[in-house]
Amino acid sequence: METEFTVDTPIQTVMDDPVFDDYGRLLFPVDTGYWSGETLGDLRLTYYSHIDPDETVEIVNTLKERALAGETIFYDIYTEEEKAADPDKEDTGLFFFKGDPGARFAVCNAGGAFAYVGAMHDSFPHALELSKQGYNAFALIYRPGAQTACEDLARAITFIFDHAEELEVDTSCYSLWGGSAGARMAAWLGTYGPAAFGGDDLPQPGAVIMQYTGLGEYSPSDPPTYACVGDQDGIASWRVMKARLDALSALGIDTEFHVYEGLGHGFGLGNGTSAEGWIDDAIAFWSRQMD
Repeated sequence: METEFTVDTPIQTVMDDPVFDDYGRLLFPVDTGYWSGETLGDLRLTYYSHIDPDETVEIVNTLKERALAGETIFYDIYTEEEKAADPDKEDTGLFFFKGDPGARFAVCNAGGAFAYVGAMHDSFPHALELSKQGYNAFALIYRPGAQTACEDLARAITFIFDHAEELEVDTSCYSLWGGSAGARMAAWLGTYGPAAFGGDDLPQPGAVIMQYTGLGEYSPSDPPTYACVGDQDGIASWRVMKARLDALSALGIDTEFHVYEGLGHGFGLGNGTSAEGWIDDAIAFWSRQMD
């Protein structure tokens, strides 16, 4: 199709495409200091490795195709009044990668050191893969900062529960996914629940899926947790991650942990690396919690 994006398509062209209305700019980090590259094939994100240009192209083409077909691919989580009162909330929302009607849902949270949101590599690919396997997946664009990010995730979960019928999602045993800072968000919401961050009093997730973050805190009421990391990660030590999961396991909480040889921080789906296929393990772990 003439309308298809390629690795040579300028990033600005994607952001400005009318099919994405005024949210096209949120496909890429709003803080331009954390990414570089003129085209989709040149895209680089701070803190991230193994960015796959073909994956980037598939994501934007999939979203465009679905939007052209009349699907809603982006949802605001705050009202116009709330955004007017706090302009930072303009840069939030949920990209929706729809799966099978009535299937369970996942919320994917990209990292970026709570300085920016690296969604194109750290949450969009995961959400797309989950949707290919039939699950309804959302990728959250949040306000950087640990507290505001968790508030936005709590609001997003509340939004999905409130609109479950319209979205055609099953809210039971939902899962929270995240890499780096996004993994902390998923873990904190799993530990404390949406209500602790301004959301509704909702059930905790059925599973938390974490990548590469050195979080130590946990609680006896934490949900089942899957984690993976590279053994060469200079930001998030695999030993810290393993210690946390060992502690959860000792409490009788279901866990699964993987460390991948030769990988540093921010490998995303890890295609073409020692981590390739990890997302299938994670989906299987989540699926076990549904039984």
